[in-house]
Amino acid sequence: MSAVFQQPSLARRIAPIFQGFDGFLAFAVFLLGCAGLVTMYSSGYDHGTRFVDHGRNMLLAAFIMFVVAQVPPQRLMAFAVPLYTFGVALLIAVAVFGITKKGARRWINVGVVIQPSEILKIAMPLMLSWWFQRREGQLRPLDFVVATVLLALPVGLIMKQPDLGTALLVLAAGMSVIFFAGLSWKLIVPPVVIGLIAVALIVGYESTLCADGFDWRVLHDYQKQRICTLLDPTKDPLGKGFHIIQGMIAIGSGGVGGKGFMQGTQTHLEFVPERTTDFIFAAYSEEFGLVGNVILIVSFIFLIFRGLAIAMDAPTLFSRLLAGSVTMIFFTYAFVNMGMVSGILPVVGVPLPFISYGGTAMVTLGLALGILMSISRAKRLMQS
Repeated sequence: MSAVFQQPSLARRIAPIFQGFDGFLAFAVFLLGCAGLVTMYSSGYDHGTRFVDHGRNMLLAAFIMFVVAQVPPQRLMAFAVPLYTFGVALLIAVAVFGITKKGARRWINVGVVIQPSEILKIAMPLMLSWWFQRREGQLRPLDFVVATVLLALPVGLIMKQPDLGTALLVLAAGMSVIFFAGLSWKLIVPPVVIGLIAVALIVGYESTLCADGFDWRVLHDYQKQRICTLLDPTKDPLGKGFHIIQGMIAIGSGGVGGKGFMQGTQTHLEFVPERTTDFIFAAYSEEFGLVGNVILIVSFIFLIFRGLAIAMDAPTLFSRLLAGSVTMIFFTYAFVNMGMVSGILPVVGVPLPFISYGGTAMVTLGLALGILMSISRAKRLMQS
């Protein structure tokens, strides 16, 4: 008598690959992705192939997220030191013989032209999470000093390029790990107080500090100009202040309900600069108004809280620190972009996650999402 073995269906064979995926996180990303596609179609329909390319970049990010989600957190930890070392080595190579464009040396040709600083957005939290995992149960003040040095090295090299926006993102990702690792509030409060005092002094002495010929020493001229433009964009409304002024006009003109899809006059009459990249939030606000902004911000908040929930439930210190810091990358991206477009932060090159056009940024976001999915998936599979 012969036994008959029934072949499992295709659905049964594929199901284990998707088992454990975080549905709430995927839903938040889906909402933001839809908002990004709608906004890109409106702001970039007459801008070459921006809409099609944006959709392609989203598919690439989704594929990267799916692949990375299959890698267990323990395997991710093995990439920490090699990726960090490789990234820092490339940053040093950029400083020595990198490619200069528009006064900034940020790229290097390794067969293809790449921007190594993007690697550190993921490598930095990986490295610091690995470091604190090794020191678990025996943390000393010296360990935080070592972590600060590991963070300061790439941030310093990136600022030297100069690239303040990327340096800020890498710094935020690294500081998140150090904070979640248990840095004492006694060490956190003094720098915050000093920073607030410095901001108050800059605002109070703006006329002196922003006078022609005044040397800030610690900042490049273009960085000084960005801060001074933020304080009073009307000093040069058709030059350095044009971006901020037009961004605020577009946001304000949207009102409560917005002007409607593809009806943004400031955007389509090309008053809003960089309307498909850094200033796409202004284009979105003009067409969808306060209501649209609330929906967008709530979607980001939901994404961030879901990421922090994944971090809290993670089984190991490495996973908790990595998930927490990766989540804060999304917060920093969104907060800085919306802040600079709204005129409350200096203009820096930081895109709005899933909304702004940009292949490199989308790949970074795909990696970050994949890491969160991997950590969440490992926990769910462990429970099941």
